[in-house]
Amino acid sequence: MLKTMKIQLIKPAFYGAVVWFLILAAGCTIVDTSKTPDLKKLPFKFGLANDSAASPTISWRQFFADPILVRLIDTALASNPDMMMAFQRMEMSRARVRASKGAMLPTLSGGVQAAQRKFGLYTMDGAGNITTEITQGRIVPIHLPDYFVGVQSSWEADIWGKLRYYKKVALSRYMASEAGKHLVQTNLVYEVATAYYELIALDTELEMVQENISLQENALVIVRIQRQAGAANELAVKQFEAQVANSKALRLEVMQRLVENENFINLMLGRFQQVVERNKQQLVSDLPTAIQIGLPSALLENRPDIRMAGFELAATRFDVLAAKAAFYPSLNLTGSLGYQAFDPAYFLKTPESYVYSLIGGLAAPLLNRSAVKSYFQAAKASQLEALYQYQKTVLNAFAEADIEMRNIRNLQQINELKTVEVNAQAQSIEISGDLFKTGQATYLEVLYAQQNALRARLELITIQKRRYQSAAGLYKALGGGWK
Repeated sequence: MLKTMKIQLIKPAFYGAVVWFLILAAGCTIVDTSKTPDLKKLPFKFGLANDSAASPTISWRQFFADPILVRLIDTALASNPDMMMAFQRMEMSRARVRASKGAMLPTLSGGVQAAQRKFGLYTMDGAGNITTEITQGRIVPIHLPDYFVGVQSSWEADIWGKLRYYKKVALSRYMASEAGKHLVQTNLVYEVATAYYELIALDTELEMVQENISLQENALVIVRIQRQAGAANELAVKQFEAQVANSKALRLEVMQRLVENENFINLMLGRFQQVVERNKQQLVSDLPTAIQIGLPSALLENRPDIRMAGFELAATRFDVLAAKAAFYPSLNLTGSLGYQAFDPAYFLKTPESYVYSLIGGLAAPLLNRSAVKSYFQAAKASQLEALYQYQKTVLNAFAEADIEMRNIRNLQQINELKTVEVNAQAQSIEISGDLFKTGQATYLEVLYAQQNALRARLELITIQKRRYQSAAGLYKALGGGWK
């Protein structure tokens, strides 16, 4: 008899162990986690750079020496809608970190429940209730009220680290959102600076066109006098009139570009249209503060877009680990504590109305493993996508820095050559004018001299503008603008 009882006790334990083993084995048999491809290594140095010092850590306030530009950038950082949205994205990510931390703790809620139930007479509960007293001298009523006041709790024990991985996912994405805010700031500083230099260049272009119109109108007066004296014909007059009309049309185009550029700057500053303060002599002063190029490896630390892509890559890695942990059994504990009775008047009767429950259970996916497996595969694909995006960002950063360095060097040489051309063209205007007055040059030579001089001056101011913009572009390409 005793042996039979032992066998009866052993069987449930054996069956339970078998079930547990099958559940654990089902969780352990997951899809293959193949290695991710290796990243391409950065070159040791840039193509034209011999400087091995640190990359730029200088603040944008020091880099852009123009106090007016500094004030405009300050306004943009405080009021730009993109910056405001970047701050809110950081707040959302910070809230997700707090939520992931809370998911690792037990939930505890208090409440009041009221229920009304009726058991069928041909059921175990119904048949037993008609002969059972719920209180002395009172049979359990057919329509039985049920009231509960207390607390309830649930908790998932993080055996395999799934919740910890979700917490790391949220933390990595928060860090990515912070780097994203830095990226918005870097781009905003660069865009305000380049638009500011564009605005100054347009002011200079407008002055040049206006000066050229004055020269052309003076030449038109002279050729009209010569026509009356018989020294010039009507064709020459019409050619000069056409040139004046063309220059006035060009002046209107420049004025329109000024309006558009001012509106663009005001938009970045988060305000409605108004006159943008600027230093019109900025392009004839020295370039912004010189910066040290540094090694390409410093881009990984300084460039906010690379840092953002790196944090996103880390988040997808933790996503994969969390998806892998979903294959294993999860341990869930639930419990409640309070008072329960069919009549609220009995709530205070202790221990008769005092109740509690504690339930623990293990669960692992069996029939729905395909869904869990699909989630895991999606997480792996997302990780590979983030890896390729990181690689693309690094390649793009290196290319931008290399292009801007070469651009600055070439623009310096072009600026020197264009300066020589402008001086020569200015002299040609004076020479052609003097020769035309004495009849030694034709009106066409005067027209060509004026046109070429204007073109050369406009090209020179464009080169000077591009030099400033390229210096700002190199500062941005090396990771400056957010510190």
